[in-house]
Amino acid sequence: MTQTGIPFLFMRGGTSRGPYLRRDQLPEDMDRLAAVLVAMTGSGHPINIDGIGGGTAVTTKVAMLSSSEDEWADVDYFFAQVGVEDRLVDFKPTCGNILVGVGPAAIEMGLMPTSGDVADVRIRAVNTGARVLAKVRMNDGSVLYDGDAAIDGVPGTAAPVELQFMDTVGGTTGSMFPTRSRTDRIDGVDVTCMDVAMPMAIARAEAFGLTGHESAAELDENHEFFDRMEAIRLEAAIRMGMGDASKSVTPKFGLLASAQDGGSAATRYFMPWTTHPSLAVTGSQCMAACLLCPGTVGEGLLKALPSAPARLALEHPMGRLEVVIDYSRDGDQFELNWAGLVRTARKLAEGHVFVPGKVWSGLDRES
Repeated sequence: MTQTGIPFLFMRGGTSRGPYLRRDQLPEDMDRLAAVLVAMTGSGHPINIDGIGGGTAVTTKVAMLSSSEDEWADVDYFFAQVGVEDRLVDFKPTCGNILVGVGPAAIEMGLMPTSGDVADVRIRAVNTGARVLAKVRMNDGSVLYDGDAAIDGVPGTAAPVELQFMDTVGGTTGSMFPTRSRTDRIDGVDVTCMDVAMPMAIARAEAFGLTGHESAAELDENHEFFDRMEAIRLEAAIRMGMGDASKSVTPKFGLLASAQDGGSAATRYFMPWTTHPSLAVTGSQCMAACLLCPGTVGEGLLKALPSAPARLALEHPMGRLEVVIDYSRDGDQFELNWAGLVRTARKLAEGHVFVPGKVWSGLDRES
């Protein structure tokens, strides 16, 4: 049987990369779609030798785009996290780094008209329902990728992509604090279970005997820590109403500590079975909100409470990520209005990615 070719863009979004595809050029059936994405990335092998994945969780991510029927949005962004070795596909979370490439990819795919030097792309994250405004630099009707913006974790510079996130609270669980408590005690560890852009369980690094300044490699080698963290994450998922998370990447887990290199605070983010080499865009918003909100495990880590909108520089293993949070705080009352940040994206390749015909023949693809 011949192989099935699927048109794609291969893009870096923030500190992640992967294929960007049109949803109408993929199987409608979710089980068949998962099988296609597994074959496409080469999931099931540690270096994804038979696919275009890169052997890490940040390089086995997939974006699927379509014109939106939402009154506000231009583009629907459907995300899939494909496991590196386990051949599992998780459609529950979204990814903020891959989101950075959605605006440029949508324009490249002709999903929306553009004009001027900056294109406003209104994006609906299908997985969570979040709305995001992306500002994409343009040049004579084409996406501009060259620029002077730099982000830690990516070499060189590129054109900036500005993101403003709305409706980030409770996208998955329906509440900022789905356990109805700002701090829960799980296995002897104080944990904040929080849903802002990404549902997370967040703890202080010191609760695990860590500094919070360890490298990603050092943490990955600490199997005792990972075993304990995973047990806490699974219990947190149940308390958050998310059920059995043993085969789901959400909720994610994060650690907070005092800043070491002049930032606002130190962060370590887990995907969740390996340490993120830098910091997820969605995770940065949740951890920043945790630092600003009273009664959480993050309270007291900031040297001073910044005025709104607050610019927080979150230290991660490869540098810093700056996130802007517009919020109001009155005593114990806390309200998050919106979050924003600046990242970069770049088109790496385009053409067709092929999957075996026995996985999908393409016959049910919409024309």
